[in-house]
Amino acid sequence: MTNPAFSHSVDLSPPASHFRAWFGCAAGCGGGELPLNQVIYYCPACGGLLEVQHDLAALRSRSAEEWKLLFDDRHRRTMYPYGSGVWGKKEMVCPAVADHNVVSMYEGGTNLFWAERLGKQIGLEDLWVKQCGNSHTGSFKDLGMTVLVSMVKQMIAEVTRIPAVACASTGDTSAALAAYCAAAGIPAIVILPRNRVSTAQLIQPMANGALTLSLDTDFDGCMRVVRELCTRENIYLANSMNSLRLEGQKTISIEIVQQFDWEVPDVVIVPGGNLGNISAIGRGFLLMRDLGMIDRLPRLVCAQAERANPLYRSFLTGFSSYQPIQAQETLASAIQIGDPVSIDRAIKVLKAFDSVVEQATEEELADAVALADRTGLFNCPHTGVALAVLFKLLERGQIKSPERVVVISTAHGLKFTDFKRRYHEGKLPDMAARYANQPVELPADYDKARDAIFRVLEK
Repeated sequence: MTNPAFSHSVDLSPPASHFRAWFGCAAGCGGGELPLNQVIYYCPACGGLLEVQHDLAALRSRSAEEWKLLFDDRHRRTMYPYGSGVWGKKEMVCPAVADHNVVSMYEGGTNLFWAERLGKQIGLEDLWVKQCGNSHTGSFKDLGMTVLVSMVKQMIAEVTRIPAVACASTGDTSAALAAYCAAAGIPAIVILPRNRVSTAQLIQPMANGALTLSLDTDFDGCMRVVRELCTRENIYLANSMNSLRLEGQKTISIEIVQQFDWEVPDVVIVPGGNLGNISAIGRGFLLMRDLGMIDRLPRLVCAQAERANPLYRSFLTGFSSYQPIQAQETLASAIQIGDPVSIDRAIKVLKAFDSVVEQATEEELADAVALADRTGLFNCPHTGVALAVLFKLLERGQIKSPERVVVISTAHGLKFTDFKRRYHEGKLPDMAARYANQPVELPADYDKARDAIFRVLEK
């Protein structure tokens, strides 16, 4: 169904019945195919997490070149909902949702920023930052939430009883859920850890009318509450253990390759907390390879904060063992997670790639943010984790100067102005803040202002 406010001369929407997707066991236990409009999160056979699986034979009915042409034709156009960076790839994301039930805010299509000046400073010839935070609610979470809320809208239209949609969040998930539910007219419940999200992140779900619960616990404690709530009350779960979210997020991979005229970068670096995004991005590359759209995979790097690093610890054992931890307070608050829901998915994906998991200290991530900001970026602390890991791998020679590297920026820096202010004021504990830049306070006097300016310019 085409929104009458939009038009396009070419019909870019295929017959919906030709493509098919379902929930299947992520561990591959053979638990069968479950419809996407069923309220279910775990495999009924083995109890593991589910993943969305696609009919590859149907997808292969179009050639790789035909898919590329179709996606290029739809990109940022005005036929609803195919101009969205997610819904322009609907057949590979969620073909089961009718167009008139799609809840889209024109998500995706974000800037792939050529970080030329930063790259030259660190000795990297071809550095890019994928600005996923340049989205409606200021984070990559919009990409997954559009799929999940659209499916909920479809289920409600099919007379499935869903009283509300709920999530536990460190900030960005709650903002995306609240906004998309507000657009769809569906009640939203967000559960946040008290005093552990930024003011900007807290105000977003409040402004969009979500019922906001602030619990005296960390993210993992909020996650335990929301799981029980959704199990007992038939409230729909919106966290990334629901793999509908990952289907939207995997379009990051497709979009990056599309923006490089269908060439694969050498390295992709992704901040990792609950590990849904690294899983989704890996799945996107694997799907393109399986469909012949790309002929190689990039090296995949997951970057964790040192104070919340269970995947990094598992990587040091060759993924032979894994133990959840009690995450410590970190400036990268959105990835302050010690028991990630998508740990098995992430390990499975990383094993399919030439992959690395590395960590960054608080000082490393804060300095990385400030250094990159000085070259025109405006990064969140989680992107700082990825940048700090890039600096380490480049220094060690694990990334080479001529390689094309893409860093995934997960959220807009404007959500974290207090972190930036404290850094530049020298108020973050236990760090030198090497790139701090404070205003010079002067009386309203021309000579004093001129002297201050030229003291800097003449250095």
